[in-house]
Amino acid sequence: MKKFLFDCGTRDSIASGGLLVIRVGFGLMMLIGHGWPKVAAFDEKKDGWTVPELPLLSLMSPPVSMVMTIAAEVGCAALLVLGLMTRPAAFIFCFAMLIAAFQVHADASFFMGAGPSKEPALLYAIPCLALIISGAGKFSADALIYKEKKKRFFAD
Repeated sequence: MKKFLFDCGTRDSIASGGLLVIRVGFGLMMLIGHGWPKVAAFDEKKDGWTVPELPLLSLMSPPVSMVMTIAAEVGCAALLVLGLMTRPAAFIFCFAMLIAAFQVHADASFFMGAGPSKEPALLYAIPCLALIISGAGKFSADALIYKEKKKRFFAD
């Protein structure tokens, strides 16, 4: 279970530096630009929030749906910035972005133009897919928590 939650993937320094830039960059953009404004506007937006039309998720009330969105956009984004439980956080975050793209903005155009579009949500989902595949890298809290045992070629 520890490996599932905290495996950092690559420990190569150059690749890990790139993953650090990706994690911190898009994590802070989501956290500051989208998550905190939703927290601040919770009371006024909670009753009109979109509920996903998926099995089990469609049973949520609009305020619960908004809390789940905030959990993804604030909680998971913060975990990604820290590199803590990166793969599960990236999965949840990516799921929220796919809901935003294909349910909240279902009638919107695919690419940005004059009105709303699916493109911003999908642009947040793409780095999440990369982090699900690669892990957080060497410069993360995951790397501090889960220390891989070195493989030996010769037994003692």
